[in-house]
Amino acid sequence: MRVDVLTKEYPPEIYGGAGVHVAELVRALRDRDDLTTRVHAFGAARDEPLTSSYADLAGLEDANATLRTAGVDLAMAAGCAGTDLVHSHTWYANLAGHLAGLLHDVPHVVSAHSLEPLRPWKAEQLGGGYRLSSWMERTAYEGAAAVIAVSAAMRADVLRSYPAIDPARVHTVHNGIDTTRWSRVDDPDRVRRLGVDPDRPSVVFVGRITRQKGLPLFLRAVAALPPDVQVVLCAGAPDTPEIMAEVESLVSDLRAGRDGVVWIGDMLPRADVVALLSAATVFACPSIYEPLGIVNLEAMACETAVVATATGGIPEVVVDPSTVGPTEATGLLVPIDQADDGSGTPLDPDRYVADFAEALTSLVGDPDRAAAMGRAGRARAVASFGWPAIAERTVEVYRSVL
Repeated sequence: MRVDVLTKEYPPEIYGGAGVHVAELVRALRDRDDLTTRVHAFGAARDEPLTSSYADLAGLEDANATLRTAGVDLAMAAGCAGTDLVHSHTWYANLAGHLAGLLHDVPHVVSAHSLEPLRPWKAEQLGGGYRLSSWMERTAYEGAAAVIAVSAAMRADVLRSYPAIDPARVHTVHNGIDTTRWSRVDDPDRVRRLGVDPDRPSVVFVGRITRQKGLPLFLRAVAALPPDVQVVLCAGAPDTPEIMAEVESLVSDLRAGRDGVVWIGDMLPRADVVALLSAATVFACPSIYEPLGIVNLEAMACETAVVATATGGIPEVVVDPSTVGPTEATGLLVPIDQADDGSGTPLDPDRYVADFAEALTSLVGDPDRAAAMGRAGRARAVASFGWPAIAERTVEVYRSVL
């Protein structure tokens, strides 16, 4: 069986969790003898067999970003000739998958990593293009032979956002983690070169500067941490100049009141991220929208305790002590009351910020407890989120629609 995977992000051009998912899934699918897996990705040419890259179409250089995306999708759809099935990831490639399915008369499978109706802040970035991206996603989802949701919470979101879809066509297959590539590595010299003192407690955030990641809320919360705790921000790729300016202002205020605030705006190599996570006392995930959260799995695989928002698919990954025995907990989940308008906005942001700060403080103040949660997190990542099993469940979905 030939499967063509369609994606915006693919190595070396990865900036978010969906790109990580695609790269790891493709690697696992290509390890199988029963598949030929081809990749179609946005961006510059890649020196990788069975992988095609697509630049913006000529003449659309000055067009709205969504129109440029649609242009690439047309070329990608044409490139899928000869396949048995197409599998698209994120709205950027969903139109390509939909058109390829119609053009070549093959099933189209969609992976739901996020949903446009639940990200209204994207209108800040795309303008009128947000209405187009929403249409592209809805059309692809409603026409797909199958939808793969990366968590049970995401499955519920899909059915709520697109009620025309038959629930029998929506399958849950969790994101995964390569626990051989993501594992604890104590490398204090590397950590120091990144500007972090490995001998001081630290809280690490890794994520894009976008509304859904909750970075402004996190920056307010860490202002309440004990003064010896370092705050490490691996944060870049802002959605808009406005949110970048907001984050810059908050970081400036934070630095005015404490030292040890380290902001790394560049995309780091995996070895650097592993070193930072391994040296951290706590990993923070303050997202207000997160279908699953690969970053939490990466931290857990590096034996780092997690403090995260109890929203979306995060509670399917991070295990709070309120639900299990003390040796099984992998972190703390912070409750949040959110607006039901799709934005995920906290109804009481001050309460959420205070609760997040309290959870962080409780773990940085008890490093033995944090370390025990980290060990439990590693065990959970290995046992429940390995890529070979996830690839097998994905292929089962493929076979169900052929």
